[in-house]
Amino acid sequence: MTDEQSFASSSLPRHLVRGAVGFGALICSVALIPVVGPVSLLLAAVGVFAFRGCPTCWAIGLMQTISRGRLQRSCSDGVCELKVADRPRSSV
Repeated sequence: MTDEQSFASSSLPRHLVRGAVGFGALICSVALIPVVGPVSLLLAAVGVFAFRGCPTCWAIGLMQTISRGRLQRSCSDGVCELKVADRPRSSV
C-alpha cells in the first residue's frame, strides 16, 4: 500500500483520541439540538475535521495503525496475499 492510500495515524493513542473527539462531536451535535437549537450542528464540523472528512476512513486508518509493521501484502502473478511480516529478532 502506498503512503497516499494510508489513513493511519502516527500512533494508536493519537488515532483513538481523534476518534473520540470525532464521534463525541457528531453525537453531541445532534443530541444538543433540543437544548441549544440548530447552533449545536456546528459541532458536526469539528467531528468531520477530527475524522479528516470521513468516519469510514478513520475506521480503515484504525486497522492500518494497529497492523502497521505486523502485516505485509505481497502480489505476484495477479494474486495478492496478506502475510505476517518477518520481524528481526532482538538479541538480548
